[in-house]
Amino acid sequence: MDEGVSDALRLAEALIACPSVTPAEAGSIELLQRRLAAAGFACERLDAGEGDARVANLWAVHEGTRPGPTIVLAGHVDVVPPGPRERWASDPFVPTHRDGRLHGRGAADMKAAVACMTVAAEAFVAARPAHAGSVALLFTSNEEGSSSDGSAHAVEVLRARGLKPLAALVGEPTSVERVGDMVKNGRRGTLSARLVVRGIQGHVAYPQFARNPIHQVAPALAELAATVWDEGNEHFLPTSFQVSNIHGGTGVGNVIPGEVVVDCNFRFSTESTAASLRQRFEALLDRHGLEYAVEWQLGGEPFLTQPGSLCDALVAAVQAEFGIRPVLSTTGGTSDGRFLATWCEQVMEFGVRNASAHQVDEWVEVDAIEPLARVYGRTLQALLA
Repeated sequence: MDEGVSDALRLAEALIACPSVTPAEAGSIELLQRRLAAAGFACERLDAGEGDARVANLWAVHEGTRPGPTIVLAGHVDVVPPGPRERWASDPFVPTHRDGRLHGRGAADMKAAVACMTVAAEAFVAARPAHAGSVALLFTSNEEGSSSDGSAHAVEVLRARGLKPLAALVGEPTSVERVGDMVKNGRRGTLSARLVVRGIQGHVAYPQFARNPIHQVAPALAELAATVWDEGNEHFLPTSFQVSNIHGGTGVGNVIPGEVVVDCNFRFSTESTAASLRQRFEALLDRHGLEYAVEWQLGGEPFLTQPGSLCDALVAAVQAEFGIRPVLSTTGGTSDGRFLATWCEQVMEFGVRNASAHQVDEWVEVDAIEPLARVYGRTLQALLA
């Protein structure tokens, strides 16, 4: 199982050197495809989109010789923009070592994990070519952006072929204080709204001839923010509501605006549904007598993987490599797990510490990389050996 694991660091460095700002793959998918094909995986590109918006999706499979489930290792190679170069201590796309850490954009989120998954899969099939079932890897170049044409597209293509994996393990950076202290066995749903409240534009000196939509929406927003949407449950925090942007006004100080635009979001537990949140939201606006329009976007339903074969295998592997029993959690933002959960019976996430994800001078602890690869390898062994 350990054969080849020692080059996980070198592969992580090579991936960081690819400036794959979402949705560009910048050679990273091609690099992974060449490696996996050389290791005996059947590789297929499930790309989608056109031009600069084209998304690269790699599906790589190694079939065993005995019946068994399909286990998917999944991740993304795209990264968020690095921001101004001068704020970084070193070039964000030049992998750099300082004080036991590997720095570079995507080091934590999540090129180190992609490297570890690749090396673990290569090592597993090399040591056990007659394994049961199938080892599969799904890598995309659009998780950090809109997620359109990424994992969701690949899942639909593969679902249409009748493929139904048992489990998927996503390499998101889930650890908090030390690597191994937390794994994700679910995520909250996300529901976004763009609310446009209409008023009547006018002169600030003659408010009797106008209707200020900012004044009108303010009490409704206060009530929305104070509303208890649900109490959560043993697996999920209570549903939360947040306003992210408010746009109103003409840019001058003597005009009452004709409309105000509010962007907001629900992160919701399994105690609420997207439909119930929409209904309660709009009923509250109606009660406040607003003239409005609202556009909804469901980013993903909540999902939860109960303890089972994947959970048992992953937790045991983390304990063996990092000497700690991880906490099961559903906190944090969204991930491609929401798409995989519509397709796989079990979906979990595990990776390095998330402290530096999306930050300047993003990093991963070097001494965590090889143990992480072995965690992925041990998990495959438990499920397919």
